[in-house]
Amino acid sequence: MATIVCFGDSNTWGYDPGSGERYPTESRWVGVLARTLEAKRPGSFTVIAEGQNGRTTVWDDPFEGSKNGSLYLAPCLESHKPVDLLVIMLGTNDLKHRFGLSAWDIAHGAARLVKMAQGSDFGPGGRPPRVLLIAPPPLGRLSNFAGMFQDAAEKAKGLASAYEEVAAELGCDLLDARSVVRSSDKDGIHFDPEGHVALGGAVAERILASLP
Repeated sequence: MATIVCFGDSNTWGYDPGSGERYPTESRWVGVLARTLEAKRPGSFTVIAEGQNGRTTVWDDPFEGSKNGSLYLAPCLESHKPVDLLVIMLGTNDLKHRFGLSAWDIAHGAARLVKMAQGSDFGPGGRPPRVLLIAPPPLGRLSNFAGMFQDAAEKAKGLASAYEEVAAELGCDLLDARSVVRSSDKDGIHFDPEGHVALGGAVAERILASLP
């Protein structure tokens, strides 16, 4: 049985932009992924959700505390080893105005996480896990998060091409989320239920095509 760890932020956690609460497990994209894989290949996959609200790639948040993804990634992978596939979808929180980062900076923060996984022994047989990097979609119409994400919408449009460059450099698989999901207009950042279904299905298709 192959173990898949999905490492992300509030969209992986399952934040509902309408209520601010958490979607039910089966409605989150990771839940959709698990259900789709089980339907296609019963008993072949274990899917683990590792989402945290506000998580960044490699940056310490001066206001929200322990959000730096690079500090949690190694213990996370070690606790679930052997990990066959690590799915990383981070970068949206790096767009916050407080960090002052470019799309290039954010993509290279994500690249640092990929390198950490590729240099580890947390996969089967002491090898590294495979990595699927997901480039977050552009932001939608910001509402209550507008001040926090001031000037972020334009930078977000450059994430896909920046992530494509680092994925090619590192030799990892890449999924451009903007091709399958858009951020909800309820807050401009999080996904509606339909977006979770679309993303979970797209990730499942990619995994089924790439893993034996």
